[in-house]
Amino acid sequence: MHKLTALEPILEKLISFEYEEDWFEFKENWFEPHALGEYISGMSNAAAMAGQDYAYFIWGIENSSHTIVGTSFDFHRDVKNEPLEHYLARQLKPDLCFQFQEITFHGKRVVALIIPAAKDVPVSFDRNRYYRVGSSKVNLLDYPEREAQLFMALRGDIPSIENTAADDQDLRFQKLFAYYEAKGIPLSINTFKENLHLLTPDGKNNVLAQILSDDSQIPIRFASFTGTTKASPMYAVQEFGNDCLLYSLEGILRYGELINIPQTDERNRIVKRKKVPLFNQKAFREAAINACVHNNWLFGAPSFTAFHDRIEILSKGSMPPKQTRDGFFAGKSVPVNENLAKIFLQLRISEQTGCGIPAISNVYGKEAFSFRENSIKVTIPYHSLDISGTAPRNLPIANHNIPTIENPSVIMSGQLTDEDKILWFCAKPKRALEIAAYLGYKDKRTVRKRLAPLIERGRLAMTVPEKPNSRLQKYITVK
Repeated sequence: MHKLTALEPILEKLISFEYEEDWFEFKENWFEPHALGEYISGMSNAAAMAGQDYAYFIWGIENSSHTIVGTSFDFHRDVKNEPLEHYLARQLKPDLCFQFQEITFHGKRVVALIIPAAKDVPVSFDRNRYYRVGSSKVNLLDYPEREAQLFMALRGDIPSIENTAADDQDLRFQKLFAYYEAKGIPLSINTFKENLHLLTPDGKNNVLAQILSDDSQIPIRFASFTGTTKASPMYAVQEFGNDCLLYSLEGILRYGELINIPQTDERNRIVKRKKVPLFNQKAFREAAINACVHNNWLFGAPSFTAFHDRIEILSKGSMPPKQTRDGFFAGKSVPVNENLAKIFLQLRISEQTGCGIPAISNVYGKEAFSFRENSIKVTIPYHSLDISGTAPRNLPIANHNIPTIENPSVIMSGQLTDEDKILWFCAKPKRALEIAAYLGYKDKRTVRKRLAPLIERGRLAMTVPEKPNSRLQKYITVK
């Protein structure tokens, strides 16, 4: 139970938030007794879902600016000749030991209603269970998915990619081993599943194993539209899924480099032409990585969509428990998929510093993020030079900084030959084993047959890394 002396630092913390969370609410003198009961139910349930011990309903603080204005709200009043506290407690099920407290805060009278988080079962008021969605309280009957998630959270058995079995138990991991080997990190065939947490508690391949397997059976698409909405004609769609996620992500990142058309700015030119990219490549990279590592894979794969003026990256699910909107933008790392995040860190795909979200918001602002009920959308707007002669922003023109195939429209249409795939894949140096895994070959012999004509024509070159390992592995890259 809270003490009066403990309330002041809690209020200081709450007013420091830029955004209102589901588990606290600010009012000035508002009072509607039945609606207040609904708030108690909704905020108690939301606090449980957010991993908070308490929710807080505060009078005397202005909602938008968080200015302490004081209040005249009297919690000792009656409701139809019944004390307010009794009126509320009588209709709350199960019994909830809420309490009112008032203090002088920054020289103003402030009243706090302290609401314990739900335990075991959701809290109802007047026979209805409520929940908080953003700043609104809603009836849980209208949100069956959230109600199911709340029940599972209260039981402590929220489904995850670790405790949920894969649909297909016949999984292969040749590409995963190749990726790890390319990073110089050995995997043991006998222990890799345990070490990477690829098994459910009862020993089955889990969803994490499925998305890292050679054939994940999960589509990940990058669709391109000619206009500004999906109602406009689609002119290209590239499939990156049904593959080991590590290679799917590499393909998405390379594709982002390909469509990031450098624009020549001739305005105010003196000597050198100024090259302006269509969008910030680092922001796109961070958004793509975050969409994969923080996606709720139980709901499906993230999606990537290019329009005439922007790219939209949509990940499934919402922010994890214990994460707040302020913590999200500050770069506080609370991973949705902890073990997948560890794999990305181990392979140096992402960083633990939590710089991804700040890197995006620093370039495009917090408005680049849109939080929906069961998804988070990141919008990467194009920086298009509105000058005569500039190519249309959505044409499949090659980024000549990337030494890939001659006709990138083939890549955008998805019609790739094995030679095209090799040239695209080897834009960054790769080992033969990696190429074999990427193309689905069973041995290096087939790879050598494919590589030989490209090397003879001068399209590929054999290189040795600056710091080779003991086996002096050779790498293959575009010449």
